Formats: sequence, C-alpha cells, structure tokens
Amino acid sequence: MLSKKTLSRWGFILASLLVISLILWNTYIFFIQLKENERKKMEIWAVAQEELEQSLAGEGNSVSETALTIIQSNSTTPMILHTLKEDFYDGRNIDPEILKNETARQKLIKQFTSEYKPLEVKYNDQILSIIYFGNSPLINKLKYYPAALILIIFLFILAIYLFYRTSKSSEQNRLWAGMAKETAHQIGTPLSSLVGWTEILKSENVNPEYIVEMEKDVSRLETITDRFSKIGSIPKLEQRDLVEETRATFYYLQKRSSKLINFQLIIPETPIYVQMNPQLFSWTIENLVKNGIDAMKGKGKITISVEKNSKYAFVHVIDTGKGLAKGEFKRIFTPGHTSKKRGWGLGLSLAKRIIEEYHNGKIKVLKSVLGEGTTMEITLKTEN
Repeated sequence: MLSKKTLSRWGFILASLLVISLILWNTYIFFIQLKENERKKMEIWAVAQEELEQSLAGEGNSVSETALTIIQSNSTTPMILHTLKEDFYDGRNIDPEILKNETARQKLIKQFTSEYKPLEVKYNDQILSIIYFGNSPLINKLKYYPAALILIIFLFILAIYLFYRTSKSSEQNRLWAGMAKETAHQIGTPLSSLVGWTEILKSENVNPEYIVEMEKDVSRLETITDRFSKIGSIPKLEQRDLVEETRATFYYLQKRSSKLINFQLIIPETPIYVQMNPQLFSWTIENLVKNGIDAMKGKGKITISVEKNSKYAFVHVIDTGKGLAKGEFKRIFTPGHTSKKRGWGLGLSLAKRIIEEYHNGKIKVLKSVLGEGTTMEITLKTEN
C-alpha cells in the first residue's frame, strides 16, 4: 500500500502534467487556426493581385480601392511573387538581397512551399504568376512555443525527480545515522563490561600475553564504536601527518589479514600534513583494503602508497583483483551496490561520504583493468 504522502505527491505530479498537456493542446489548436487564417488572408491577397494584373494588361476595369488596400496591407507575411511571362521575382517582407541571389531565393521558395501550398494568379485559365508565402513572425514564434513547453515539462519532471530523490536520500541518511548511533550505544554497554573484566584478569594468574591481545581487541572495539557514533554528525578535523596515519592503518590491517595477502607500503620519508579525523580516515582505508581483498578472493597483493604535489596529497590503494568495468566506476559508491552474496554494500558509500563530505576531498576509481586489478585514489588538500 502506498502512503498518503506518496499518493498526494503522485497526484500533484499527474495534475501538473494534465494542466501542461492541456496548454500544449490548446497552443497547437491556436497554431493551426493562425496558419489557416494566414492562408485565407493570402488567398484574398491573390484575388486582389489578379485584379491588378488584369488591369495592367488592359483586359479589365480599373483596380478598385479595396484591391489596392488589400495589396498594400500585407506588412507581416513574407512572400515571393513570380511573374511567369517576364520571369521576374518580386517580394514583400523579406530581404531584397535574397531576391537577387538565385540560390538563396530558391532555398526560401522551397521553405515557403513546405509551409503553404503556393497560390496561382490566373486570367482566362492562364497562369500569370505564382505566389509563394510563409509563416509570419508571430506564427514562427508560436511554432517554437510547444518545444519550449516540452522543455519546461522536462525540467519540471527533472526537478520533481531530484526533489524526490534528495528527500528519499535524506530520509535514508537519517535512518542509517540513527542505526549507526544506536549500534554504537549497544556496543558500548558490553564493551564497558569487557574493560572491567580485563582489569580483573590482570589480578589473576593469567598469561600477560592474553591480556595484551584482549586489550588490543577492546581498543579496536572502542575505535569501531567511536566511528559509528560519528555517523550523522560533523566530525572534528585536526592537523595530522597523513604518512603516519596511513602507516599505522597499514600495519594494523597487515597483522589482522590472511598470510595469503602480500602487503606493500610506499610512503615518503617526510610528513604530509592534512586536516583529517584519524578514526574516520582509518576506516576509509580499511574499507578500501577490505574491498580489494574481496576482489582478490582472499589471495593477492595490496599496495598502499602516499604521494603529493604542491597542493594535494594522494593515497592509492591498489589490488590485484578481478577489476571493474568502466560503467561501475561511479556505481560502486552507490549505497546498496555490492557484488558479494553477503553484505549491505555500504562500505564504499561511507568511504565516499567520509572523504568528500567530511574532509572536503575526493575519492574515485583512478584506473581498473578487468582481470588485473583496481587502483582507488583519495585526494586531500595539504597544509604544507
């Protein structure tokens, strides 16, 4: 069942489309009527021209004032009058240079013929001249009005779509943020208990190495809790050495990954300072590395490198996995997009949000070759 909000939204869209469709239809009818009036006006003008030509030939009475008035009244409709006997071209409401240029004149005649059927001026069943005429400036302007309305409809639908998508995305963001904070809260309770139990075990006759490993895992859980608690909130950024933070994350992941993964770290000897949140930056690198390991099916090489130019620092995470098709370069950052049978497809989406929204940086697929691997790139502005 659709909600009332959704039904009202679609009702508004359909009503708007109906109104615009009626405007388009009425505009079309108006356009057809104007063209018909233009044709009738030119038929009357042709009759007046016929009377004039008969008078000039000395075959009729003098031209009536009405006929002269009709002939002189055409100040809008563009036309070309071709007198057959003298093979002479005269025109009204068009550029005189066009009449002199045969190519331009024939092109205009062809255009007029496509708009209206030419009119013939006859006398005793003999064709004296042919009148070619086209749309007046008013009709030409009106001709493009439906196209403008269609463009307006398109923009209107696009605006509604973007509004709906943004609204839906905003609702989903609030939902994910709420779930993340609740997860952090739920983890926090047993975590506090684990810290207490660790202190108790220290007073017992327990191998100290076990305690050290437990404390590492407890510290790790605290980091995860801190990460989840920051989702939905603007994190505090501080000046940190990108090289050192990358190194720390690298060694942490190396120790906790399979021996089948060959890790390589390429970093400069000098520090590179950037504004960052260490926990969220580490989370981003972890997500990229885990995606690389998944792409390699648990066996291959992961390379993390750091470099810089005069303004920006670049972190590259390179895997030797199955690679990506070019069409997936942007799609992999969409929430829910995943090639795995398990998982929600949020890792890269969160990574993009952390880097681009919180750190004002960029994250993208730098390059990828099917069957060879993928290079992910993080770009951050440097402080030095």
